[in-house]
Amino acid sequence: MRTTLTIDDDIAAAIEERRREGEPLRRVVNTLLREGLRSGRQASRPKKFRTKPHKLHMRAGFDPVRLNQSVDELETDAYREREVEHRR
Repeated sequence: MRTTLTIDDDIAAAIEERRREGEPLRRVVNTLLREGLRSGRQASRPKKFRTKPHKLHMRAGFDPVRLNQSVDELETDAYREREVEHRR
């Protein structure tokens, strides 16, 4: 099949580098296309995601599962303080 392509400069430079080894342009381009198509078919396995546990250094009696409740209480306290100061 005969077709016209616009090739990016970096790719053209890589092709020209291979051509310096004496291979014809047609063969170099076909070889590179085959290699690229072949490597695209091989599904690579994603890296395993690993977490690193860290100590939270929480105070005794503090329940880390109820952090949202603590945040809510802090926000409520801050709101009340703003309201008291606003009324003054």
